Amino acid sequence: MYYLKSEQCFDSAHFLADYEGKCKNIHGHRWRVVVEVMSLVLQDEKQLKGMVVDFAKLKQDIKKEVDYLDHALLIEKNSLKITTLQALREEGFRIIELDFRPTAELFARYFYNKMVKKGYQMKRATIYETPNNCASYEEDSCLSIR
Repeated sequence: MYYLKSEQCFDSAHFLADYEGKCKNIHGHRWRVVVEVMSLVLQDEKQLKGMVVDFAKLKQDIKKEVDYLDHALLIEKNSLKITTLQALREEGFRIIELDFRPTAELFARYFYNKMVKKGYQMKRATIYETPNNCASYEEDSCLSIR
């Protein structure tokens, strides 16, 4: 099995609704996204001969996803009062509402699934919330853990 690993970073703010602790307040991170793709075989075409995928394409595909989230307030849908959300938008803040709580664990799954949709055979996605704390997501067809 061949593995490629590439990473990108983005800056954003978030908070964890219904959390008891400092993270219930809006705060920011420099998120580091590490994507690992894999393949049993290497390509045999002219330019891509001997490669899983061109690193330039892999970097570009990851960058597109992180650029979407960069410099935004990332919130779980329905975690702010409608009036608060409207007031922030009226002030010109860029807010992205997510279908999930913006934890490192769920961001790892988010990026994993985004790359699968782009056609990559994924090994793992790892998200660093701080330089020393990260969460990873990978799927194992042998396990059925939720």
